[in-house]
Amino acid sequence: MATLAPRDRLIVALDLPTVREAEALVERLDDAVTFYKIGYQLAFERGLPFAAALAAAGKRVFLDMKLHDIGNTVARGVENVARMGVAFLTVHAYPQTMRAAVAASRGSGLQILAVTVLTSYDDADAAEAGYAGTVKELVAAKSRKAQEIGVAGIVCSPEEAGALRRILARETLLVTPGVRPAGADPGDQKRITTPAQAIRDGVDHLVVGRPIVAAADPSAAAEAIVAEIAAAAS
Repeated sequence: MATLAPRDRLIVALDLPTVREAEALVERLDDAVTFYKIGYQLAFERGLPFAAALAAAGKRVFLDMKLHDIGNTVARGVENVARMGVAFLTVHAYPQTMRAAVAASRGSGLQILAVTVLTSYDDADAAEAGYAGTVKELVAAKSRKAQEIGVAGIVCSPEEAGALRRILARETLLVTPGVRPAGADPGDQKRITTPAQAIRDGVDHLVVGRPIVAAADPSAAAEAIVAEIAAAAS
């Protein structure tokens, strides 16, 4: 597995209401950031053409769509996403969904990431949703099955990252939202950690939104996180 540069390990979540605001932020960040995540909010506001444009401009793009449907529908969607030139696409960690996505992405540059348990869930939320066992047990079981099926990586809470790194192959990527610099507002995330701790736990890519997007100087905020990643990885 190739060594990732510290800057390429940071993924900035463009959790903004309009493409115009996202374009302005990308312009402000300039070379400080190489990798961006686009989720539902922006995708449903002309964000998909924007994602393709970012990829064409040389940025890496993580399309966070969390696909889950019958296999044929998932496969046809993944085929179109692969043609956009984005780097990552998320699907929910259900076996049929993952198999369809992995098969449809084969031969392209698109890497499939499996979402195990949302980072806003704790044990009580999982129980309310009808799951037996703890969040950690669910994450481990779903992650093992995802690796067996052949996904490129797992989206997980940094709270589970250390345990997952011990049970998964090193080439299986760990991508974590819920990363906040020390002292930052946790927002609606219930399972969070700092960039340095995430790196020490074996995380490959850190997804950071509000601490950069809402900063007075987004570029400086991004550079500080990249510096923290570099220090922890050295």
